[in-house]
Amino acid sequence: MNDMNAKYRELRARYPEFEYVAYHHERTDEGLRLWFDFRMGEVEFHPEALIEARPFLNLDAEGIDCMVFDIGMIELISYWKCACPPTVKVLCGSLTDQQITFWRKLYWNGLGEFFYTNGIAETQEAFLKVESGKLKMENLADADKNFNFQFSIFNSYLVPIGGGKDSVVTLELLHRAGKTIRPLIMNPRGATKECARVAGFPMEEVLVIRRKIDPVLLDLNAKGYLNGHTPFSAMLAFYTRLASALSGIPNVALSNENSANESTVIGTSVNHQYSKSLEFEDDFRAYVLPPAAKSINLFNYFSFLRPLSELQIAMLFSRFTAYHDVFRSCNVGSKQDIWCGHCAKCLFAYIILSPFIEPARLNKIFGKSMLDDLTLEHEFKQLIGEAETKPFECVGTVGEVRQALVMTLDRWYKSGRRPALLDKLGNTEHLVSLVNLELLENLGNLSPEERQILQTACTEKNN
Repeated sequence: MNDMNAKYRELRARYPEFEYVAYHHERTDEGLRLWFDFRMGEVEFHPEALIEARPFLNLDAEGIDCMVFDIGMIELISYWKCACPPTVKVLCGSLTDQQITFWRKLYWNGLGEFFYTNGIAETQEAFLKVESGKLKMENLADADKNFNFQFSIFNSYLVPIGGGKDSVVTLELLHRAGKTIRPLIMNPRGATKECARVAGFPMEEVLVIRRKIDPVLLDLNAKGYLNGHTPFSAMLAFYTRLASALSGIPNVALSNENSANESTVIGTSVNHQYSKSLEFEDDFRAYVLPPAAKSINLFNYFSFLRPLSELQIAMLFSRFTAYHDVFRSCNVGSKQDIWCGHCAKCLFAYIILSPFIEPARLNKIFGKSMLDDLTLEHEFKQLIGEAETKPFECVGTVGEVRQALVMTLDRWYKSGRRPALLDKLGNTEHLVSLVNLELLENLGNLSPEERQILQTACTEKNN
């Protein structure tokens, strides 16, 4: 048994129960304050969040109690995972059997990376039991008081901004289609604020959510308690549902692309992006909408970019040049608002944009030619599918990365020089042989220049 698996067993024995004690919300001068009370043996956690006051928000909206309760249910996963108690007791609310099934599925799949990277051997049946007061299905109509609010502008959209290329594409396409948009940012940082500014939204016009982690959790992590990835996008989903109610805007347009559905560990269901997947979106909509809901005017949570590939999104983003100096997708450098230049996320962003942005411009954005950085050989092999797993980052599919590399050959290396990481693949024919050219041809709306690049790659393979 590995060390972390043994630690997991020891902590579960020490802390058999995790209690969701209470949830709270109150209006203050700053906005709507939320806080939660969790207990795990002698340890207590009290995370907080603030939805900042804005003139367009109704912070006195009725019917939000159930929404705050559900936010507590998703917040607790970050605290539960430090010891993984075998039972969660919900002391401040009631759940149906169907709702318990939803939460257990979300916790299990959302923590797939956590269990995998920590080497914890567990089964979905045994990892967690959820206990609460029980609601019967016939009483759900009374319980669904979270829909006793009115939407004010039906043809309007909340757009969460993460600071990367995807949310920029959603913002710009909806704007150009004449839709009413309200950006939403959780824990603003440089890139998120700058993307909103370039889109024409000063911060006073942005819906801002500030979430604070209880430092007790950080102390436990420092002492050797379990730690790892949690499903942040699922948390965002429940916060945007509350934001929708307060703003009167029914539509939440996410920017999750089709590639989020692909597993990170080949041959398994372990997916770093599970809470960005279509499966989660479908489950979430089924959970938050009343069983008898028929109105099209109810809360609508969906990914605007779901039909698109990463290549299509990159092609569109390349045309929104005003954002090229301000967007950031690097998690390592997020606090400094930089591309760190040393992680798989930076390398992926560089590769996927390389068919559509000139080399000199791309090197200026990232600070160097990332395909010449041999220290990234392992990450490169992960991205092209020649390693056991993809990187545990929000990156595209293996097929999309391979396609981008083929498409970039003619654009970048007419002189005959290939970058160091491509040289590691051997000859160009090997790279081209990895690609399904039918997928390349389905890119659609290519410029004449981009079409010529594609044709070059196709000709090279056919020869």
